Amino acid sequence: MDVSIIAIGDELLIGQVTDTNSGWIARHLSPLGWNVHTVRVVADDSEEIFKAIDESFAETNIVLCTGGLGPTKDDITKPTLCRYFGGELVYDEATARNVQEVVDTRHLKMNPLTAAQANVPSSCRVIQNKVGTAPLMWFEKDGKVLVSMPGVPFETETMMELEVIPQLLKHFSVNDHIVYRTFIVIDYSESVLAIKLDEFERQMPDYIHLAYLPKPGVIRLRLTGTSKDEAKIIADMDRLSAQLHDILGDAIVCSEDKSLSEILGIKLREKGLTVASAESCTGGNIAHQITEIAGSSEYFVGTVVSYCNRVKNALLKVPNEILDTVGAVSQETAEQMSRGVSELLGTDCAMSTTGIAGPGGAEPGKPVGTVWIAAKYGDKLVSECFHFPGSRDRVIDRATTTAIIMLLKLLK
Repeated sequence: MDVSIIAIGDELLIGQVTDTNSGWIARHLSPLGWNVHTVRVVADDSEEIFKAIDESFAETNIVLCTGGLGPTKDDITKPTLCRYFGGELVYDEATARNVQEVVDTRHLKMNPLTAAQANVPSSCRVIQNKVGTAPLMWFEKDGKVLVSMPGVPFETETMMELEVIPQLLKHFSVNDHIVYRTFIVIDYSESVLAIKLDEFERQMPDYIHLAYLPKPGVIRLRLTGTSKDEAKIIADMDRLSAQLHDILGDAIVCSEDKSLSEILGIKLREKGLTVASAESCTGGNIAHQITEIAGSSEYFVGTVVSYCNRVKNALLKVPNEILDTVGAVSQETAEQMSRGVSELLGTDCAMSTTGIAGPGGAEPGKPVGTVWIAAKYGDKLVSECFHFPGSRDRVIDRATTTAIIMLLKLLK
């Protein structure tokens, strides 16, 4: 089943706000065997919205709209939907009660603009928004469906899971079985991995496909099979999964769709270990990635963001003679940072980063992107110098990912 997405809002087109809704929708529809055919980003302009709906319905039977449902005058989606599907804006008592409940829950006072959210097109079926004041609206025309949703990501994500996806699945029944297998792969670039798996892909059944989903430092391999014969597809997917493990070996760090931080947490829990980080150029991003995972307090103790040499010396016991000679961006400093934070916080494991994220700060022999990373597990300590290309954010992201990978390898 193909789906079109229309993201509405001037703020999206001028870069003031990033459209995260479309990506979220695509990621959550894909496991159902539903594909996002197109994503259109349009301004708060009635003619542009009207045109986008026409074009989307010409391509797919399902159109999902996000945005343009706020209480201000520039949010014109509801009047435009009335013009497209017919009907007029009418006051809906159930929606009014829902809006009042949301306002009361947030301990706010109702104002005329918020109260006006209860005005909805008479041609739609309202889906009450349990986490916001803008109602969702379900329209049908010539056997096709358009669902209009708020642009606030939390509201869209929550209501997609609670109401929209279940209702779409019920409305458009699908008989095919969809089976996924996901593998998290390290130590390969996308092109090298594709060459490695060339023969494997040639021998796959036609109804199973392999997708490469790369991020800096890691690749998600996803096998997707679609068939009416559930037993056959599961058997073939199990066989192909085993082949992938034989081919890639330890390069597969997980056979589930999990982040590196989640994988690290699983390994630490299994072994009953604790970890800390000592971060300079990553500025606490390793700690941020780890603590995004619920329950990480079981194994993550804390971090020292030693952004200046004084902190490296005072807290992590990096000798001043090292800082004054080979410098903060050095193997000696990175290794002592790992040892120092592990001792300071009493952990079994540690990771450390020290480098030049840019755009300035380059030194002779140490260009922007130079990062020393160390990882420690018990008496084992490894360190390596990397030269990461790209922007400051990209260098920080790559250094964070690499530090976690280095520790995962030690744990393995």
